[in-house]
Amino acid sequence: MPPKKKSAKLHKCPTCGMLVQFTDEDFPFCSDRCRKIDLGKWAMGVYKISSPVLDPEVLEDLGGAGRGRTGGSGGDSDEQ
Repeated sequence: MPPKKKSAKLHKCPTCGMLVQFTDEDFPFCSDRCRKIDLGKWAMGVYKISSPVLDPEVLEDLGGAGRGRTGGSGGDSDEQ
């Protein structure tokens, strides 16, 4: 069986969805315009990199979002 030819992988521009080749100058974007639009979204705070909140004091300040209270100090469930 003859060896397969490697075809250029195509990806979609994250801004407009146009097909882009890995070898294109503005990869992963299709143009400098799309690159600048994406940068503007980062600058305006549209995109965010988040990590889970693990500090119990911060969780308490947020109202226990994401986790139920397990009792301990400040819990009203023990008092009656």
